Amino acid sequence: VQLQASGGGLVQAGGSLRLSCAASGRTVSSYTMGWFRQAPGKEREFVAAISWNGGNTAYTDSVKGRFTISRDNAKNTAHLQMNSLKPGDTAVYYCAADKYQRGVVLTAPIVYDYWGQGTLVTVSS
Repeated sequence: VQLQASGGGLVQAGGSLRLSCAASGRTVSSYTMGWFRQAPGKEREFVAAISWNGGNTAYTDSVKGRFTISRDNAKNTAHLQMNSLKPGDTAVYYCAADKYQRGVVLTAPIVYDYWGQGTLVTVSS
């Protein structure tokens, strides 16, 4: 499975961006899809994840109410809609896939089997 993240860019605080993750190589319709981010000098952190059928989602507290994760299994894609962006959201954003069909959405990076190359989001104040 190859994951390609896109949609990053430079935006002013309060603005919006929509990240996309396109999967290729096989269908990811049974996989949990997640978004993580890594700011300079910091560890990679969980942002959001969505279960294989979209029934379960999880968000880190700092993005709740501002970010929305979604997926389109027919197109083998996942998305992260980011609104009300803040300078603290500046980071490289990675999409990831957990190939085990679980009843819960997990947030630890170690459980994710496939990773995209990252897309840079810069929020100016």
